[in-house]
Amino acid sequence: MLIVYGGLFFAMFFRIFGIQASGQVEGQALAAKAAAKYERSKVITANRGNILDRQGQVIAEDTINYRLVAVISPKASEGTKTLMHVADKEKTAKILAKYLSISEKDIFDKLNTKVKNAQGNEIRQVEFGAAGRNISHGVMEQISSEKLPGIIFMEETKRFYPNGIFASNLIGLAQRDTQQDGQTKTVGKMGLESIYNKELSGTDGRVQYKSDVWGYLLPNSNKMVEPAKDGADVYLTIDKTIQNFLEDSMSKVYKKYNPESMVAVVANPKTGEILAVSQRPTYNPQDGTGLENSWLNQLTELTIEPGSTMKTFTLAAAVEEDKWFPNATFQSGQYTVLDRTIRDSNQVGWGSISYLEGIQRSSNVGMAHLLKLMGDDTFISYMKKFGFGEKTGIDLPNEATGQILDKYPINRVTTTYGQGSTVTPIQLIQAVSAIANDGKMMQPYVIEKIVNPNTKKIVKENTPTIKGQPISEKTAKEVRKILASTIYSEKGTGQNFASKEYEVAGKTGTAQIPKASGGYYWGKNEFLYSFLGMAPADDPQLVMYIAVEKPKLGPTDVGSEPTSTVFNTVMGSSLKYLNIKPQKIKKTKSQTMENLKGQLVEDVEKEFEENGIETVIIGNGDKITDQYPAEKSEVLSGGFVFLKTDGDSVVPDFTDWSLRNVLTYQTMAGANIEINGEGYVQKQSVKAGTVLNANKKIILKMKKPEEIYK
Repeated sequence: MLIVYGGLFFAMFFRIFGIQASGQVEGQALAAKAAAKYERSKVITANRGNILDRQGQVIAEDTINYRLVAVISPKASEGTKTLMHVADKEKTAKILAKYLSISEKDIFDKLNTKVKNAQGNEIRQVEFGAAGRNISHGVMEQISSEKLPGIIFMEETKRFYPNGIFASNLIGLAQRDTQQDGQTKTVGKMGLESIYNKELSGTDGRVQYKSDVWGYLLPNSNKMVEPAKDGADVYLTIDKTIQNFLEDSMSKVYKKYNPESMVAVVANPKTGEILAVSQRPTYNPQDGTGLENSWLNQLTELTIEPGSTMKTFTLAAAVEEDKWFPNATFQSGQYTVLDRTIRDSNQVGWGSISYLEGIQRSSNVGMAHLLKLMGDDTFISYMKKFGFGEKTGIDLPNEATGQILDKYPINRVTTTYGQGSTVTPIQLIQAVSAIANDGKMMQPYVIEKIVNPNTKKIVKENTPTIKGQPISEKTAKEVRKILASTIYSEKGTGQNFASKEYEVAGKTGTAQIPKASGGYYWGKNEFLYSFLGMAPADDPQLVMYIAVEKPKLGPTDVGSEPTSTVFNTVMGSSLKYLNIKPQKIKKTKSQTMENLKGQLVEDVEKEFEENGIETVIIGNGDKITDQYPAEKSEVLSGGFVFLKTDGDSVVPDFTDWSLRNVLTYQTMAGANIEINGEGYVQKQSVKAGTVLNANKKIILKMKKPEEIYK
């Protein structure tokens, strides 16, 4: 017996010694098995970052809600005097039916789920699908007050959009998703929520500790905590107040005119910041209503034929190239390019009209003549300078480029008035910023900054970026005056956009919509009506583009009514909100020339000065013998009128005169002028006020706008 027990003792001794030395039993690591059994780990979920407007007001944030779970296994109540499972299923089903969007019968059937499933595994608890999820704190408290045994609540976070329909196609949405590890997490699905999902999501933390087999923390065990890093907060350039103005107006017009689609954007032309953007149809990110009809972000992903809003840039190119002669005339109605003929909107035109009247009436033929004056290559080069045909670089994905058609002569002609070639709304906003911002074209952007909430440090910040300078400051100011005349002139197509408090400048557009099978739709309710405008005209603080596709117009409605309703409401309210002082609007921005021959110079000069028109007097007589422009021509405020009288003339101050004005003076005064350079006069060889001598040469040195404003 001594030998037997002694042998067993030594066998056990060597076994224990071997286990201690190797740490393994039958090839399995004991430390790993112990860790798996007694070490516990719990995920600390990081809070998703907020999306906020430029003032720090919340647009999207996480909120706490609850998921209802019913414990049905009687084993949960073993070893305790308190019921921990649903014992009275009929009572429980009856009470829960008062709070959940599910019938009492369905709840009762769910509570009667067999304790074991088909695989023989025990089912301890059941849930109630969508009806038992996203329960608010208030409803949770009401159900809890019923004191139903076995009914418990699991706390969860859900993305909350407090403003409902609010720049939805820009903001996007985020939803709960089940990850590969079985955990649920909020994930961005569309828009900025998806684009900046990584930044918004943050990094989950973790708690590791040792416990017994029942999960209780063991005495003296080390507890290690790796804290969660919350997601970054994304601040937008969007202004919540201006966005609300836009959403409200868009909804009213959409309801009244029932168009196929609408898109509108408001921006700061001095910085490129997008202050508001909306489209219809749209969706509510809170519940997904309307999502099936509104996936596309029309601001950057929609390409359109812009119609007459494109004339803004054709005009700017002509002015910059000194090919804009407002008082010269052309025959409106139709224009033939090789074997193709284009026509004005009324098909017959308005007879022989000035170029100024042509832009006011939105004459397609007038644009074709401007193209001829500029030259095709020059015109196309300006379209590229304005950024058409390439991405703006806005901080949003999937931006479309559009296409400027220039292969054939007819393509270049139709592009001058916005047909055939395509652009995006954001390209129009970028391009018009050059008109509104004294020649400097600003790159648009929607993200102001991204802030780390854990350190309060700015991890990304956008600042205004000048994308280019397609035109000079002088040209921009002149174009704004001309565009204002399209609204305040009796012949202007934009009269519906006139404001009583702020002078508006802009251009209407009526574009034909191409058919998938070829050709274009035609008819009052088949066009894309738009407006590209700014205010106040002398120093624009806001630019806005609004387009309405195929509105259902009434018998007496015109196409500009839906667009002007949105523009006037949003622009006026936004300027007041920004504390821009209202102006006293002058109703007349141009003057029709009369036959001035025989009238007193002093009286005529005074009248023109009151209307902001500069007069150039040739001679020192009292009465007018000749004039330019001729009778019935229109003169824009800020323009020139040449009045000839008898007697000696004096040399004027030619500074900043255009070539056209110099040649007009030369012809009427009989002056001997030599011109060096192109563009606008910067120096003259004979001092202003000197008596004009036809035998003495006056040398004028001119510079191009890009040289003057370099």
